[in-house]
Amino acid sequence: MPRIRLISSFVGRWFAVIVLAAGGLALAVPSALSGLTVAIPWLLAVIMLGMGMTLRPVDFAIVAKRPWALILGVATQYIVMPLLALLIAITLDLSPMLTAGMILVGAAPGGTASNVMVYLSKGDTALSVAMTSVSTLLAPLLTPMLVLLLAGEFLPVDAGALFVSIVQIVLVPVLLGLFLRMAFPRFIERFLDVLPLVSVAGITVVVAAVIAASSSTIMSIGVLVVVAVVLHNSLGLAMGYLIGRIFRLPTAGRRALSFEVGMQNSGLAASLAVAHFNPVAALPAAIFSVWHNISGSLLASYWARKEIPVSERPAEPAPAVATASAV
Repeated sequence: MPRIRLISSFVGRWFAVIVLAAGGLALAVPSALSGLTVAIPWLLAVIMLGMGMTLRPVDFAIVAKRPWALILGVATQYIVMPLLALLIAITLDLSPMLTAGMILVGAAPGGTASNVMVYLSKGDTALSVAMTSVSTLLAPLLTPMLVLLLAGEFLPVDAGALFVSIVQIVLVPVLLGLFLRMAFPRFIERFLDVLPLVSVAGITVVVAAVIAASSSTIMSIGVLVVVAVVLHNSLGLAMGYLIGRIFRLPTAGRRALSFEVGMQNSGLAASLAVAHFNPVAALPAAIFSVWHNISGSLLASYWARKEIPVSERPAEPAPAVATASAV
């Protein structure tokens, strides 16, 4: 389907602009779009189903081949990003609801857009895909625990309800997608080129709904939230690379770790914030969804021009990442 591939490539390239335009429309006519918040969990479930369809058992082979690099990446993500979120929220004196939203973003698993950025930056794509997949499968346990631990002092957190939500909108769809890919590979592969379009459409609606529902908050403290999100993402990217260097990962592995730590599944964070707190708590996730695709693209372009020594290039063939979603 050459035409679908072209459209998917165009949409992926201009994703950030598309979402920015949707956000601007939401601010202009908030009453027309705020009701879409009820659809956010369903939209995310569809996106995660698509993610599952892009996975193959071979994508998990790195767990056995290089468990240390995988464990380092997942542990760094679930330690660094939540703590950075809390530190930034306290430093900028954000409200309890926005603080919870920042922590939700930090405690979310990696976003699949990171796989695309790692691939474009000539990083270790196999490691990136494995880290995204494993962090997503661990999310039902780790995300509620971290939110309760770090945000519980600011407002009530129902960790059990968070667990159920993540199982319903993340774990079940991903596993179902993986099963469908294994059971009907030829049939599913016919639709893989459409998945980026579905993902971009879903995230665009999520961002528009969140911004429309919290438009009054944006108009009063929007700049402060943008600063918090930019700091969170930038420090995450930097800390991921630095920790990879400290633990002597090769250059390709450091790039993978940087993107996996700095780029989060902001769609999941927004969905959980709307379902268990309110749209204001989803605001950091909505802004993060736009910003991390901009910063990720800029960093990937920079690294793509810097060659990796031949001796350090990953031996595994890069998994298919063209169908990764934009979350």
